[in-house]
Amino acid sequence: MQDLFKGARYLFKGFGLIHQKGIRKFAYIPMAINSLLFSFAIWLGLAKFDQWINSIMPTWLPEWLLGWIMWLLWPLFAGLLILIVFFSFSIIANLLAAPFNGVLAEAVERKLSGQPPIALSWQEILKDAPLSLLNEIRKITYFLVWMIPLFILSWVPVINLIAPILWITFSSWILALDYHDYPMANNQLKFPQQRALLRENRGLALGFGLATLGATMIPFVNFLVIPAAVAGATALYLERLK
Repeated sequence: MQDLFKGARYLFKGFGLIHQKGIRKFAYIPMAINSLLFSFAIWLGLAKFDQWINSIMPTWLPEWLLGWIMWLLWPLFAGLLILIVFFSFSIIANLLAAPFNGVLAEAVERKLSGQPPIALSWQEILKDAPLSLLNEIRKITYFLVWMIPLFILSWVPVINLIAPILWITFSSWILALDYHDYPMANNQLKFPQQRALLRENRGLALGFGLATLGATMIPFVNFLVIPAAVAGATALYLERLK
């Protein structure tokens, strides 16, 4: 439990880091990408929410029982839909911001270790963009391997009662993996090595991921989540994992 809180605090540390000199110029583009995508996600969720909730409810039940179940389980189903929508948009946002996140992680690492700030041109960042996107696609493939079975289980009667808990745990773990990839890849760790290191420090990883997941669901705060999470994951890696 202590590790959960310690891991969560690093996200808040990330929010403070992204506005510091030598870091902020690499943080603002991911921030802009995140703002646009999550604005669309919020609009889509508000427009389609009732339709999605009704599609989840089993129509074969008697009306009186359906109403009772709707009252009892509505918060769980609502939480599940919110998680799916925001998690999906987080994947898209990270895919688009990937060319900048690796550079941002390097800038944060240099700041925390007392090294001179990096002086990269935007041409150099964009030159490395194809490799960054390929790495993101590899991560997304790994995520989908686990996400698809979990999504199917979410529709199975009885099991779907605990689906929101499973989604919260899964999403927290995935977000921890995703954001720690940037500083760890900069330090030559491959994806299997990253997973092994985070498994050894599961409490810290889940605490960080859970805080990141919660922040993505807070209006306006979620606009800052990507750069803050990259910065926070970099600090966590340097101070606790490396």
